[in-house]
Amino acid sequence: MPELPEVETVRRGLAPWLEGALIVNARINRKDLRFPFPKGFVKALEGQRIESVGRRAKYLLIALSNGMTWLSHLGMTGSYRFAEFTFKDASRYYEPKVDEKHDHVVLTLEHPEHGRSHLIYADARRFGFMDIFKSEADCAYLKDLGPEPLSNAFNAQEMAGRFLGKKAPIKAALLDQRVVAGLGNIYVSEALHRAHIRPDCPAGALVAKDGKPSARLELLAQGVRTVLIEAIEAGGSTLRDFRNSDGGSGYFQHRFAVYDKEGEPCPTPLCQGTVERIVQSGRSSFFCPVCQHGPEERR
Repeated sequence: MPELPEVETVRRGLAPWLEGALIVNARINRKDLRFPFPKGFVKALEGQRIESVGRRAKYLLIALSNGMTWLSHLGMTGSYRFAEFTFKDASRYYEPKVDEKHDHVVLTLEHPEHGRSHLIYADARRFGFMDIFKSEADCAYLKDLGPEPLSNAFNAQEMAGRFLGKKAPIKAALLDQRVVAGLGNIYVSEALHRAHIRPDCPAGALVAKDGKPSARLELLAQGVRTVLIEAIEAGGSTLRDFRNSDGGSGYFQHRFAVYDKEGEPCPTPLCQGTVERIVQSGRSSFFCPVCQHGPEERR
């Protein structure tokens, strides 16, 4: 499932080609993806100009001139492409085999600079979905989200307030989208390694009795931010189905320290540990048992 860096990479690729474009025509080729398309979806898009292409957590948010916002979640295999051209960035060039039976949404666009084009949303497994809304309060997918991890609202003190007294494992706490928006299994594993925290450490153990964040929670907040920035700069991570907006693959998977590295040496300098894997709530967690510590190891 694409996480924040992958969705941000897609957003940055699409924005120059969509912002300012008029949606001349919209067509949906089926009645649903993971969920049914909202009523009036096509009518809300047609004839509108795209004002901006944004992101909240793992959602693309496309603001329209009628004041509505088009939300798109990519699911596992969702992707956007243009029928007329591919992107020119040679380092990301990729020519996928196109199977048009998976093309579920097709928009005819008229851009003042790029001319006419057709934007296609394809999704083989149909785990993605779309919505249209007037304000965030009207959108069930957005109204309970926590702070963006790359925003000023996200910091160790803010996390400490949410973690105080919590017995849930820190990994589960970070995957809770009400705590911090956009994090997923990959980048939580990587951030915890950078902060030297075991994924099964109770979240509350990282908060002092007076409610202040521990030094390790400060490191975690920094680790979350830096790993996401590095992943965005690398174009995201390619695991199975993810492709960025030009059809190319991301590269951050080549920098993984622990994710999917079971049995390999820990990359932390001077650490003699070997990466292990445990299962938490049905998901694999990768960590180094030597340099990632639990609550009883206050170092």
